[in-house]
Amino acid sequence: MDEKSFYLKLIHLSKALGKSINQIERELGYPRNALHNYKYGGEPSGERLVELAQYFGVTPEYLLGKDKESEGFSPTILFTKLSEEQKMQMLLLCQKWIFSKIKL
Repeated sequence: MDEKSFYLKLIHLSKALGKSINQIERELGYPRNALHNYKYGGEPSGERLVELAQYFGVTPEYLLGKDKESEGFSPTILFTKLSEEQKMQMLLLCQKWIFSKIKL
């Protein structure tokens, strides 16, 4: 495993949620820079790995780079993490897309 792959996955998943690493640290009650420290290699404890996997809706194996696909990636879990405003924005985007496909 590439020593930075865990951190790169954290960055990718945080961007998918539209959140910063610092926001995620605060939401999970982690000390400041707890997740940034993975930038220099290393892996989290088992407990933190499970917490992060649940937070992002992925498998721990995916976070560690042992699954090439994000099979555990759950859009439903990601949707529940959105604020009401973000959910409304997503709804409006979906409606626009649907209407563009059916050309009313």
